[in-house]
Amino acid sequence: MEKNEFTSKSPSETWDIGAFIGERVKRGDLYAIYGDLGAGKTQLVKGIARGMGVEDWLYVVSPSFTLMNIYEGKEMNLCHVDLYRIEGGECGPLDIEEFLDQGVVAVEWAERGVWWDGIIKVYIDSTGEEERKITIVRDEKPSHGQPPALRR
Repeated sequence: MEKNEFTSKSPSETWDIGAFIGERVKRGDLYAIYGDLGAGKTQLVKGIARGMGVEDWLYVVSPSFTLMNIYEGKEMNLCHVDLYRIEGGECGPLDIEEFLDQGVVAVEWAERGVWWDGIIKVYIDSTGEEERKITIVRDEKPSHGQPPALRR
């Protein structure tokens, strides 16, 4: 297991941390992002999009109502998923594994889903008004090949 910790003191620093991640993503990576409302999950995904070469990365928004948005990066796509509005039994599997062949998946409110071994977990904790501690935990196992299921 590999663990990295970052400190962000502003939304733009969160973008920079996300860009650092986005520059290093691999096809098939699934980032399960955990954090309270307003913690900066969408800001981190904006940064990941920037790092992946998404031209309009500033326009990345949380897909709270559509559940997922797809963004075209330079070498692969970014599938941005938001499970905030998902309630038990409301939605079946999202077929996220289909998108892993095309690129990377970033899931906000990941605690509402049930995931397989090998995903990359990102925890965003508020440590001040704008300061955040961002912890990335990467298992040694590959992150794709097994479909997720939502809690019922």
